[in-house]
Amino acid sequence: MENSSNQIIITVTGQDKVGIVSAISNCLADNNVNIEDIKQSIMQDNFVMIMLCDVKMLDIPFKDFKDKLTALGNNLGMEIWVQKKDIFDKMHTI
Repeated sequence: MENSSNQIIITVTGQDKVGIVSAISNCLADNNVNIEDIKQSIMQDNFVMIMLCDVKMLDIPFKDFKDKLTALGNNLGMEIWVQKKDIFDKMHTI
């Protein structure tokens, strides 16, 4: 089993348009972040994507990476949330 301290959850939502997955996956690749699982759908013209990624090879500080994805989301007109999987799991445990 993968060490969950190296895993993050990225959630992307917004108006559907061409190039969303490409822009985000290029940003991940540029920073040595591996996509382990990805789910996406369109709900009433809204794009929704959830990614499970491995950051053990991330080449910049995690906060800088989050800021980079947030800025990318702003440029795309999308909302992008990035959370460590450990925290995500604890938030969703009752």
